[in-house]
Amino acid sequence: QVQLVESGGGLVQAGGSLRLSCAASGSIFSINVMGWYRQAPGKQRDVVATITSGSGTNYAESVKGRFTISRDNAKNTVYLQMNSLKPEDTAVYFCYFVLNNGMYVRNYWGQGTQVTVSS
Repeated sequence: QVQLVESGGGLVQAGGSLRLSCAASGSIFSINVMGWYRQAPGKQRDVVATITSGSGTNYAESVKGRFTISRDNAKNTVYLQMNSLKPEDTAVYFCYFVLNNGMYVRNYWGQGTQVTVSS
């Protein structure tokens, strides 16, 4: 059994910063990809940023230069540092892991954390 627990969401004014964290626990053999997605009301869930086991990163165009994804392999944790936040960043943010639980590789999702940016 694997669980992902997110933290760090909240309400912030435009131009402010937030840092999201997502820690995985349970039966973990290895973690391949970690990432963050977001879903605004009435919209589909879209990728924000991903980071591979080799620390290669990819970002959505809308967050490049403002958001930074990082990982701590020893803690099975992924972070998303969000700077210069804009009202359009308002969404529920979900962490996403592709990991080997010792039996097979599958995708896991966090429960979601609300980020609200006021203008």
